[in-house]
This record gives sequence, C-alpha cells and structure tokens, in this order.
Amino acid sequence: VQLQASGGGLVQAGGSLRLSCAASGRTFRSYVVGWFRQAPGKEREFVAAINRSGENTYYADALKDRFTITRHNAKNTVNLQMSSLEAEDTAVYYCVAHPTGSYRDVHAWGYWGQGTLVTVSS
Repeated sequence: VQLQASGGGLVQAGGSLRLSCAASGRTFRSYVVGWFRQAPGKEREFVAAINRSGENTYYADALKDRFTITRHNAKNTVNLQMSSLEAEDTAVYYCVAHPTGSYRDVHAWGYWGQGTLVTVSS
C-alpha cells in the first residue's frame, strides 16, 4: 500500500489542524493504520492508531485528549484531527500502516508515507 499524507502547515498555538492520509490499493481496509511524528532533533514517536473497522483507537497518553484519529475505508483515508495545538506539537507527521508488533514501536510498521510538516507558532 502507498500512503500520501497532507494537511500540514503553519498554525498558531491553541489552533486546530486536520491531517489526511490517502492510501492506494484495495487492501487498505485490511490494515491497521496510524500516525507517528518526528520533532526536530528527536526520535520518531507514536501518535495514534486505529483498527481495521475503525471501532478501536489508540493514542499516546499525552495526546489522547487533543488528537482524534478516524478512518473512512470506502475512501481509503485516515485522518488525524488535532486541537489545542502547542509549540511542542511541531513535527513532521507520518502516516503508517500494517504493524507487525506493538503499535508504539516505530519498527513495527511496514508502510510509511512521506510525511507532512506541522509548525505551531507560539
């Protein structure tokens, strides 16, 4: 599966932003999908994941109150709604698919999109 993330940009602290990821291929609905992010000078970290049906979601503990992941299998898309953004949320956000281990493990995911940059100004 190929993943194309979009929706990044510059936003003021306290604002909201919605990222989207479009996936190619008819197998999208068979994959768990998610988001990671990488801030400047830091390692990639888990943000959120969602199961195949969209019924179950998983979040990094520090983000679960501000971020929401959803998916639309008929459109082959997964979205990340981010609110109350902080300067610390500045990062490149990556769409991922098909984990073979712990969702929080960066090495567990088989497919990665190219990333979209989110910059939060304080």
